[in-house]
Amino acid sequence: MGGGVSAAVFRGPRAALQAWFESRGWQAHGFQQEVWEAMTEGQSGLLHATTGAGKTLAVWGGALLRGLAAGAGAAGARTAPPLGVLWLTPMRALAADTLLALQAPLSALAPGWTCGLRTGDTPSAERARQDRRWPTTLVTTPESLCLMLTRARASEELASVHTVIVDEWHELLGSKRGVQVQLALARLRRLNPGLVVWGLSATLGNLEEAMATLTHPAPARLVRGRLDKSLVIDTLLPAEPGRFTWAGHLGASMQAAVVREIEAQPGTTLVFTNVRSQAEAWYQLLLDARPDWAGLVALHHGSLERGVREWVEQGLKDGRLKAVVATSSLDLGVDFLPVERVLQIGSPKGIARLLQRAGRSGHAPGRPSRVTLVPTHTFELVEAAGARRAVAAGRVECRRSPQAPMDVLVQHLVTLALGGGFEADASGPGGQPGAAALLQELRQAWAYRQLTPDAFAWALAFASRGGESLAAYPEHHKLQVVEGRWQVPDAGIARRHRLQVGTIVADAAMKVAWLHGGTLGTVEESFIARLSPGDAFVFAGRVLEFVRSRELTAYVRAAKSPKGRVVVWSGSRMSLSSEMADAALSLVHEAAQGRFDEPELVAAQPMLQAQARLSALPLPGEVLVETWRSREGHHLFLHAFAGRSAHLGLGGLLAWRLGRDRPNTFSIAVNDYGLELLSAEPVVLDALWRGELLEEGTPQALLDDVLASLNASELAQRRFREIARVAGLVFTGFPGAGKGVRQLQASASLFYEVFRQHDAGNRLLTQAQAEVLSQELEVERLRQTLATLRASRLRAVALQAPSPLALPLMVERLRERLSTEKLADRLRRMLDQADQALDAEAAPPVPRRRRRA
Repeated sequence: MGGGVSAAVFRGPRAALQAWFESRGWQAHGFQQEVWEAMTEGQSGLLHATTGAGKTLAVWGGALLRGLAAGAGAAGARTAPPLGVLWLTPMRALAADTLLALQAPLSALAPGWTCGLRTGDTPSAERARQDRRWPTTLVTTPESLCLMLTRARASEELASVHTVIVDEWHELLGSKRGVQVQLALARLRRLNPGLVVWGLSATLGNLEEAMATLTHPAPARLVRGRLDKSLVIDTLLPAEPGRFTWAGHLGASMQAAVVREIEAQPGTTLVFTNVRSQAEAWYQLLLDARPDWAGLVALHHGSLERGVREWVEQGLKDGRLKAVVATSSLDLGVDFLPVERVLQIGSPKGIARLLQRAGRSGHAPGRPSRVTLVPTHTFELVEAAGARRAVAAGRVECRRSPQAPMDVLVQHLVTLALGGGFEADASGPGGQPGAAALLQELRQAWAYRQLTPDAFAWALAFASRGGESLAAYPEHHKLQVVEGRWQVPDAGIARRHRLQVGTIVADAAMKVAWLHGGTLGTVEESFIARLSPGDAFVFAGRVLEFVRSRELTAYVRAAKSPKGRVVVWSGSRMSLSSEMADAALSLVHEAAQGRFDEPELVAAQPMLQAQARLSALPLPGEVLVETWRSREGHHLFLHAFAGRSAHLGLGGLLAWRLGRDRPNTFSIAVNDYGLELLSAEPVVLDALWRGELLEEGTPQALLDDVLASLNASELAQRRFREIARVAGLVFTGFPGAGKGVRQLQASASLFYEVFRQHDAGNRLLTQAQAEVLSQELEVERLRQTLATLRASRLRAVALQAPSPLALPLMVERLRERLSTEKLADRLRRMLDQADQALDAEAAPPVPRRRRRA
């Protein structure tokens, strides 16, 4: 279905759509009508509108108009039309809710249409029905769409798709899942050149680029849905914020205040945390304060059993729950109208995340949204005020697609070879068969728009014979030319590929099950490995006793102890975004000039004044560097406000360059606001601020120094483990017989060493290094930070005791090697020392007696 359909064809369906709106007492917004017009003209695009504004009805109405104009599924039709609309969603929970929304107008507008759902949770009986005949509209995930492409008749089954909607595009855009979507769309465009693609988003800073990434290479229309919607961002101020705090320091002390906020709400409150372990802890804090809320307070995160999550989601919709403690598992698009209030525990770390969560309250046109920030340390008060200002100024983070990841490309080649194969030709290098037509198709995906013939030939050779170093191993010969087409003739290879299609890679998960039946969810194997029988831990809102583990299942029973260790998941720390960091630093500059214009700054004033008295607050154009001598050695604190990831790269870079000039030993600690270098010998500040230490130099010189400064080999090897799984080098196991994390790591490490020693040009190795630099160390942000430091004045302060900005950095380092009790003792001594320094600074000077000669 192309874009050349006469406008007259749409008059009847358009009138029916308007009538359906009116029957519900609604008036179509201008942006909704603009989307309908664009879609009926055959245009693709991106709809950017606030949460709850009506984005779903905008693009769904356009998809219905396109289908009905072609006579598909109108009243009186005897059979349902073939699959015509694909609705892609990033989350399974969102898929079920979306399906209900799409079914609402069908009886009135398209009674012949059918709607279905296809995710990893779809029952086998429903899958079998869909295998016989696809519904007219299918709500699915990127992974399930890629599995559809592996079907032998994929080209025939998907050729009728005329419209694709990608929901929450901002969530997919910056990840390899988004790259999967781009590749799948390139295949669908080849099957139907008139394909129309629309993305939905509520929180993006780079709209034009985001749209181009989705719709490339076709021209597209950007529609902005501007609705007057009240948004309130405020902060739950602590009674005593304190002068010296660190991450988590205020967390539990805010328990009573959070309970009071929930009590005051007539409806449901969503309590968001950034990580699952924090959600588990706050669920316990709420029940400890109000045991009578048992059954009225719920917990929701991605590691809980699906049945538990569905019960919580239904309770939200029904308004039966007083509060739900959740992570990003409830961030997206699910319509919970009874939610009155949103609380955010700790900093949201990003403006987009804050806006997304705020939209969970008042999730309907015209209803106000409110989010209240709950600080877990005093400096988060400054972040909260900065976030409110950034929202008012419209500063939202940009998200960009990864560029040409080879692991995703290798996986996609195998997927296409399974789905009917692709044409082989004699254009490949070295006399090997190539696939020139497929190269042109792949370039239709934004991430691969500049894919070179050499890179494509490497990916094809790797998928077909394992590249240079694995040619002798038949299990890596996945593709073969059969009757002029690249295909996968081996049934075992085909089954293994289908079992691990996708790019979501996490540490091996162990099922948590009751000793006598029933499951609670999953935790990482590395956490269970640290437990001994009889140990108590908190998971799924319960205190559990570990009994034993067997075949990737941890068996538990209810613990007698009222307390246990909270489950911790790896990779859970988020870095402060540039927009949040800049907003917070601007408020620090205001405080340094004596301006405390925000209520959060007034609450943080004791901490900020203590910082000014013990050290200094940086002024615009300045960077604060503090030094202190302790029994541990020489401490240097540099407060660059660039985010955790950039500080990790900056700390390693400075230590490397300083040690290269003058032998020294360094320990590094970082947080979102700065870094600590602890050394055996003092650092000469003039040397630190010399041009060559902060110089970027050539891009390659900076990359070489960053990689040399950290244990880059270990970082790259860890990243390679994920790449190896996506590229199909390692197999995670068949259902019920999964492999343990140690076995998978050993397999990936073996491939890493083989490639490093015998295939140094392997593109998966270079990809691992590139991902370390771009994702773990944020090298582009590091470049910007170096430029800022070079352009700033150095403000050096020699401390008599750790300052409020320095102390949290010391806590970061000491936490890793001290027990809770020893850390508390150490902190108590340092706080006493700081208080004494403050008292001495505040006391009037004592006149000295003159000695007589």
